Formats: sequence, C-alpha cells, structure tokens
Amino acid sequence: MMQLSCADFTFPLLERAKALSLIRSLEFDHVDVGLFARSEHFSPAALAASPRFYTAAVLADLKAAELTASDVFLQIGLEPEQCAANDPSLLQREENREAFARAIEFCVALQCRHLTGLPGVFHAGVAREQDVEVAAQEAARRMAVCADAGLQYAIEPHVGSICPDVAGTEQFLRLVPGLTLTLDYGHFVMAGESSEAVHALLSHASHVHVRGGAIGQLQASMKENQIDFAGMMEGLQRLGYSGFLAHEYVWIDWKGCNRNDNVSETILLRREIEAALGKVERPGGTVADRRQGAVQS
Repeated sequence: MMQLSCADFTFPLLERAKALSLIRSLEFDHVDVGLFARSEHFSPAALAASPRFYTAAVLADLKAAELTASDVFLQIGLEPEQCAANDPSLLQREENREAFARAIEFCVALQCRHLTGLPGVFHAGVAREQDVEVAAQEAARRMAVCADAGLQYAIEPHVGSICPDVAGTEQFLRLVPGLTLTLDYGHFVMAGESSEAVHALLSHASHVHVRGGAIGQLQASMKENQIDFAGMMEGLQRLGYSGFLAHEYVWIDWKGCNRNDNVSETILLRREIEAALGKVERPGGTVADRRQGAVQS
C-alpha cells in the first residue's frame, strides 16, 4: 500500500521543530529528511561534529511532532557538482564515503529504511565514459553497504547529472544491477520528455517525489502542472509499489524553485494524489467515494 510523506525542505525558512510541526498539521505521518549541506534542519556537518547528540536531538523533534522518517536524502555538497559521488579526486571520494557511513548510521537510528543520494555529474577535463564508470562503481558500493545495514539505496536522476534523461538513466541502471531510483518526474518533464516516457522508469522506483512540473519548469504550481499523476499512480499500482509518495515542493533559489506558496501547493498536490489513488483503487463512483478509498498517510 502506497503511503504519503512530505519533505522537511519544503519549509526551509522555519526552524526544524516548527517545520516538522507544520508537516504534521498538514496531516502527514511521515517526513522525508533532507540531510543537506545547505540545510539548517538536518546538517551533515552538525551530524559529523557530534553524531550521538545530534541524532538524539533529531529523534526528540520527530517524536514531538509525531512523525517518522520515510527517507534520508544525503547531499554532501552545497551544489551537486561539489563533493559529487564520482568526484575525480580519490581523496574526496573517500571523504564522501565517511559522510555516507555517518548517514547510514543516522538513517538506522531514525528507523528509516530508505536512503537517497545523487548519482554524480560530468566533470570538465574528464572523459564522459570515465565519469560514468566511477559513478557506477560508487553507486554499487553505496548500494552494498546500505544492504549490509538493512537499507534500500536509491539515486535521484536530476537536471545536470549523469542521468539527465530517461535513456541515460536506463543506461546507468544497466551498469548497476539492482540499483533503484528516487524518481522525480519534474527533472525529465522540465527538459521536454513526456510523462509517458518517464513511466518506463517506474519499475525501478523505490521512492517517488511528487510535485507540480512543466516544460521549462522544474517546479510548477498545480494549476500549471503538466505531469500525469493519474498515469503515474496507475503504473505504480500495476507494479504493486508499496513505497512512499513524497510531497516535495521545495523553496530554493535554483531553477525558479522559490516562486510557489508551498503550503497551498502541498495541499492541492495531496488532493490531486489522493484523487488519483482513489481512481486506481476504486474505479467509478463519486470523487468523495474515491477519496474515502484513497491511501492515507
């Protein structure tokens, strides 16, 4: 059964406890934790400085908000190009591995079973084949150490990464058998790929990000949205997907992702997702009937 969650980084201007409280007030039971270098909520540097104290504080805030973690999303650098998984420097990759090990411990302590990372980027002066090879090696290593800890590891294909489109993502997945995706349609639709094309990646998804998106817009209001959520839900249902649908409106000065009212858009998005889920689970009937039968988080 699919479940709903909301990203803490939807509300980055609030203090962590207040952001978590807001997510709970929006009737979510689960939160996607963004362990981002840029985050004031969950910081890899703060975690590294005092792992036990920091983890205990996070657990206390989650308990107070009555939320459980649905995913830990690790981004070590301020930008995807910084501290990339496939950084040409072996020293940097070793430092990344240390940060990743701490993220695994953090994830386990939060009793979260899913960890997301970025696949890597192309570097100037490095052959594209070499960048892809190193990225595949690092992804395979991350997947293995996560499996040893009882976690599912996934990469999120994104704009500017070595997995910028459906074809590139499928090619990369063939290099790392068993690797799964944290799938965000927006990165593909923004570049002009159709939702139908992205549906081909659903069978690889272990986590799904949902938010409005459109051609030329990584993040769009629900009024402007061009992503086929109904088709997405139908595809996931056919596959027996039982993971999370993470509501992921973000507020960041990147690709215009700071132009939406995230509270309102999250509410509208949830209504759209629940209606789509209702149609999948209970064909026919009224909208009210379908929403009563929709999966609740």
